[in-house]
Amino acid sequence: MKDKIKIKKPKIKISEKIIIIIFVFAFLIFTFLFSTAYAQDISSKAALVMEASTGRILFAKNPNLKLLPASTTKLVTAMVTLDRKNMNDTVVISEKAAKIPLKYRDNEQKFKAGESVLIGTLLYAALLMSANDAAFALAEGVSGSEAGFVDLMNKKVSSIGAAHTKFINTTGLPGKGQQITAYDLAKIMRYSLKYPEIREILKTKKTEILMSEGRAVMLENTNMLLWSDEGALGGKTGYTKAARHCFVYAGERNGETIIVAILGAPNRNTLWHETEKLLAKGVDVLANNEQPMVYFTKADYMQGTKKTVYKNYSNKKIKTKKKYRDTGVDQKDENNYSGKGVKIKGTTISGNGKNECKG
Repeated sequence: MKDKIKIKKPKIKISEKIIIIIFVFAFLIFTFLFSTAYAQDISSKAALVMEASTGRILFAKNPNLKLLPASTTKLVTAMVTLDRKNMNDTVVISEKAAKIPLKYRDNEQKFKAGESVLIGTLLYAALLMSANDAAFALAEGVSGSEAGFVDLMNKKVSSIGAAHTKFINTTGLPGKGQQITAYDLAKIMRYSLKYPEIREILKTKKTEILMSEGRAVMLENTNMLLWSDEGALGGKTGYTKAARHCFVYAGERNGETIIVAILGAPNRNTLWHETEKLLAKGVDVLANNEQPMVYFTKADYMQGTKKTVYKNYSNKKIKTKKKYRDTGVDQKDENNYSGKGVKIKGTTISGNGKNECKG
């Protein structure tokens, strides 16, 4: 009779099981706290990181929160213009365009009524220096009026999937109905990079343009990252007292173009700091094949509350239909965000004041 060999299964002691459970739990807590701390570091009302090649979201805070666009609007002004005009076409500056005040530019940089200006010159002025008179002149040169041009702008953003964006002017000055989201702004930047003329302008640090009577005016880009980021492709800044500081930026990292969109930052330095931080976050997500984090803060959606709640979403469609007081419009987004979120506490940033538009 053959001897039967009994194989005993290894037993894990109860104490060892407890240690394993504690270790896993501690790891999850650490991951949670790390993600929470990172989200708290983003003080802007809304921010988003996008992989340009695919349009995939890598990180987002309030991606569908409707806010004011300020001068980031001028990216759409430029696209609509280039869809219908060439850089060497000319526009005659109207009396109305010439009367637009230049709060943040020298009078020598002002376009004069009756002078003929190249489309290219107006685009450089609008995108580098956020010149409102240049944006208005482009609208008149293309459509004959700003109202007609704005219709084209809204059709343009609708065609590229920026469903929550609406413009009421070419400059980005705030007003009833003017709105954009961080997700839409990133989409607009991604699409604008398809225009060689816009890419060239956005990466230009300084340039000289010729005004009437042979006047030469030096323009300097308001995007300070052009001087510090070797991978810079370009970006567009924006500011009004109501919108606060806004920025959309594209930079190359490890052969991939990453887009960062920021709305409602408290100051200009925050734009540069948080853009660099968000670029780094995008690189980490791509390099480590991480699951993107998407956060939604109740405090930024609802005016007059100090409580901030970050809702959790993971591989689900986001459908938010509640009406919020800060925008007066339904917040609804049915885009598929492949990410997850956590609940944390935070603060809100608010802004009010006169409609002063600056790049």
